[in-house]
Amino acid sequence: MRLLRGVAIVALLFAALTVLPVLLLRSLAPPTSAFMLEARLDALLSGDHAYRVRYEWVSLEQIAPHTALAVIASEDQQFPFHAGFDLHSIRESIRASAGGARLRGASTISQQVAKNLFLWNGRSFVRKALEAWLTVLLEALWPKERILETYLNVAQFGRGIYGVQAAAHVYFHEPASALTRQQSALLAAVLPNPLRLHVDRPSRYVESRREWILEQMRRLGGPAYLRTVEREAAARGPARP
Repeated sequence: MRLLRGVAIVALLFAALTVLPVLLLRSLAPPTSAFMLEARLDALLSGDHAYRVRYEWVSLEQIAPHTALAVIASEDQQFPFHAGFDLHSIRESIRASAGGARLRGASTISQQVAKNLFLWNGRSFVRKALEAWLTVLLEALWPKERILETYLNVAQFGRGIYGVQAAAHVYFHEPASALTRQQSALLAAVLPNPLRLHVDRPSRYVESRREWILEQMRRLGGPAYLRTVEREAAARGPARP
């Protein structure tokens, strides 16, 4: 009986420690993220005193619709419809791996927000379990629009460059609201690995990926596709605070 009580207390504490920050960040702009803090610590430990974080939060309304669409086209085309996990992509990834192909990632935008905002780099079972739990919380407690807004603000686009506002200033010398289709697709093209793929020095791979993203944006129907996100957000509950 004492053991069960202890387990219950631990479970309640864990729930409180994870639910509370998710609830708070539903309406508050995160001052930083776990990934930003980890990168800053790595730079400090390596003696890189020149390292600095560029990060400026902007609302979804202050981001060009092309950019939001480019990220969805690149990272998670089922974003408006799934509940945090793209089961079809997971099955396809497992099937391809069983056939001898390299196991590829199938992380959704929701999963990436959970990871970037709250967790650390790594592939341990504990981290993946926490990521799954936090993804469930985000999908339950945040509208889809808020998840997309947060991803666009905390995703990394280069060393020390977080969010589309900082990326737009660094690479194109303009705000995120002014980004074009081509610029948006180029930013989205480096998201798989922003430390090896470069916006300012795009490789042939990045350029070909940019063209693929532009084609996917057209197939999704252009910025009008974002109304699907809005409809799904409205269907899931009241508008965000």
